[in-house]
Amino acid sequence: MDFAPSEEQREHREFVRRFAREAIRPVARRHDEEESTPWEVIKEARTWGLQGLEHMQRMGTDPGGQYGVITAEELHWGCAGIALAIQGSGLAAAGIAASGTPDQIAEWVPQCFGTDDEIALGAYAVTEPQAGSDVKSLRTTAKLDGDEWVLNGTKVFITNGGIADVHVVVATVDPELGHRGQASFVVGPGTPGLRQGKKESKIGIRASHTAEVILEDCRIPVENLLGGMDKLNRKLERARSGQKSGASNALATFEMTRPIVGASALGIAQAAYEWTLEYLSDQTVEGKPALDEQRIQQVLADVATEIDASRLLVQRAAWMGRNGIPMTGGQGSMSKLKAGDVTMWATTTLMDLVGPYAQTTDCPLEKWFRDAKIYQLFEDTAQVQRLVISRMQARMYQERFAAAAEIAKQAVNGSRQPVAA
Repeated sequence: MDFAPSEEQREHREFVRRFAREAIRPVARRHDEEESTPWEVIKEARTWGLQGLEHMQRMGTDPGGQYGVITAEELHWGCAGIALAIQGSGLAAAGIAASGTPDQIAEWVPQCFGTDDEIALGAYAVTEPQAGSDVKSLRTTAKLDGDEWVLNGTKVFITNGGIADVHVVVATVDPELGHRGQASFVVGPGTPGLRQGKKESKIGIRASHTAEVILEDCRIPVENLLGGMDKLNRKLERARSGQKSGASNALATFEMTRPIVGASALGIAQAAYEWTLEYLSDQTVEGKPALDEQRIQQVLADVATEIDASRLLVQRAAWMGRNGIPMTGGQGSMSKLKAGDVTMWATTTLMDLVGPYAQTTDCPLEKWFRDAKIYQLFEDTAQVQRLVISRMQARMYQERFAAAAEIAKQAVNGSRQPVAA
């Protein structure tokens, strides 16, 4: 077990930090105030090799799974909203990669990013007004009509919703089967029947476009069903016969991305911590340097420790995911839960430490505080993450107890066998 980052990983972190400092931070406040999509920064990220298909492929071939979390943390150190605008298409691409056939992956994943000259965006549309964290309750429907699927429903809080070139939509084919009756569909650019609804005005990550996606008799070719008809029919047949199945496509996609979300949150916490250290280095308390005050030292020590502990959880989950190690104990959810909670706590605690100046828009802590909250809310709330972890932990220990009981039973039976003469 080696906790030391490689030289290549250290260089990559420094490279992304430089991009965040030079390309993101100078325009972060403007895009936050205007709630505008930072197209110029997204294109610059492509120039730096930090956005697009080649970047995604590099992240996917990293044997340790660390390049993705390093990139996410450093981009969010620059600005969470702009970072999400740069990386948001990756969730749609991940959904396609997780569920699609090789031909579908080859066709649609590149279209989530576009080209160097013409940037494209992807959107992953799951959440609905009555079904946030509960993907089993989705009401958006997909009905087969000849050689086309007809989609109807409304999605809410969708990153890049309505402005994306490629929308991956999770819809219900058979409502009676819950998540086992759902499937994922690709809606290509310019498809009639898909439109943007209300654009959300948010307290944080305001440079990331968030909107409703409305589907009204949206017709797509039958081949836009991710995984194909044969796979869907087998899945439905198993569900109707009562056979067990795995998690939904949506849940599987989120499980893959949770360490990235955790790393994203930590970028905010790290930025807030570093700025506070620098700010307090110029402050005095009763004529003494603020950083010499034991009360301040203890708070800063707690913040630094919590950030590092969270980062280790993120790194472990990313490594497990990349190496195909099942997260049976909820390790992916742990990484997101801990990082989100720590980031919200850290920004609040650091604001308390700085005092009244922290409430003003001149103080960057104010923005980091606003940005932090989303990481307790999206891709399952902190409360839902706790439910996921507790259920997975209970199931894991039940399986261990059952296995131990079986071993003990076999040992007892073996001891009762007659000894040969």
